[in-house]
Amino acid sequence: MHYHLIGIGGTAMASLAGLLRAAGHQVTGSDEGVYPPMSDQLRELGIRYAEEYHPVNVGVGASQGSRPDIVVVGNAISRGNPELEAVLDEGLRYTSAAAVVKEEFLRGRHSVSVAGTHGKTTTASITAWLMESAGLKPSFLIGGIVENFGASFRLTDSPFFVIEADEYDTAYFDKGPKMWHYLPRTAIVNNIEFDHADIYRDEEAYRWAFARFINLIPRNGTLVAGWDSPISRELAPRAFSRIESFGITDGSGPYPHWSALDVEFGEKATRFTVVHGGKEWGRVETPLAGGFNVRNCLAAIAACEAVGADRDGVREGLASFRSVRRRMEVRGEVDGVTVIDDFAHHPTAVTETIGAVRQRYAGRRLVAIFEPRSYTAQRREFQDAYRQALSGADRVVLAGLFHPERYTAETGMNPDELVASITAGGVPAGYISDVGRIVSEVVGSLQGDEVILVMSNGGFGGIHQKLLDAIGERASTR
Repeated sequence: MHYHLIGIGGTAMASLAGLLRAAGHQVTGSDEGVYPPMSDQLRELGIRYAEEYHPVNVGVGASQGSRPDIVVVGNAISRGNPELEAVLDEGLRYTSAAAVVKEEFLRGRHSVSVAGTHGKTTTASITAWLMESAGLKPSFLIGGIVENFGASFRLTDSPFFVIEADEYDTAYFDKGPKMWHYLPRTAIVNNIEFDHADIYRDEEAYRWAFARFINLIPRNGTLVAGWDSPISRELAPRAFSRIESFGITDGSGPYPHWSALDVEFGEKATRFTVVHGGKEWGRVETPLAGGFNVRNCLAAIAACEAVGADRDGVREGLASFRSVRRRMEVRGEVDGVTVIDDFAHHPTAVTETIGAVRQRYAGRRLVAIFEPRSYTAQRREFQDAYRQALSGADRVVLAGLFHPERYTAETGMNPDELVASITAGGVPAGYISDVGRIVSEVVGSLQGDEVILVMSNGGFGGIHQKLLDAIGERASTR
């Protein structure tokens, strides 16, 4: 069949395009402002896409070319988009990405669905790699490039399919979360903390979305629930399935089913002892940093145990797991300065990421550059949480707001207030809306041993390479 994807440059949509191509379908698409790594992945796959939205892309008003059999409407696409309007006017068949994934790839397979406010991409990636190391060869669809595989998707003949189960809405015509479509049999819920204020009216609505996801797990399935998350712990008993809890403990109990003891954070690796049911499962090592990644690993181990994966293979996979692009990804090191890219945008994720960088690069000066791009990041009610989160750095640069016209003075973040409060707490901070000025001001004040942590869930104007180029240029002129 010929599938056309409106909004093909999004992480999930580009990955779905690859899956559909692997399944033998013809795939085309369209988008605006596609940036790496998804632009690179589409190019490598040979999937052509138009870099503007136009009715001709769906065969409307074209002098030649066939119309697609099915149009997949990305969840970022809304009424007024010229291609969507042409699809509706002409009565073309359309659907959502989540519905295609369910019917084309998940039905009839064992879906290992990874949900939660934080850590979905990393946990799903770890789970897929551990299952691979254990010989299960899973298919997967994940919201990031898994470095061990060099891709965000794979289609195999395995009965297992690992999928990142996102709570964001499905499409303009289906406002339920994508994760409700994913037929979870083994389901991970890492944690639950209010997010996506543009989609959910309040915390209660957000909690209910996860409660229903948990309710979808069949009786012969497994819920792997994060016990360090109060809301996850509260909702877990609603499952009709077996429950496997996980969390970090100091040894005083009460223990979750899966726990980590004697955690050691080193420069190149994190080591901890995995305990299951009060008995030692094994001492493990991972290159990942931070307490949140210990939890991510525990969740993946528990899910692998639930599907009967070989334990030795799981241990080997933990040691050899590399990471996910844009998750504490080192983009380069020039003249003693390290530039790291991370997708963190929720206050908790920012806190955890800064803490993990501190552990990995102990003793070095940390410069945090944060772009408040998501709807949640720019909401006034989260402003104080960001003050606390960003104050863990040695210097903070707050970038320009993304579409600030969506907010009022009462609902939107006040960047001047935020940087003033951070500075008042003893951490120098500044609000700089222009990427070029951020680069020049940060590079101009470097001493030579800094770690620059860039946090954004968007392309951020290619700031990472611009920083590296400017640092290199400065070094060459000394």
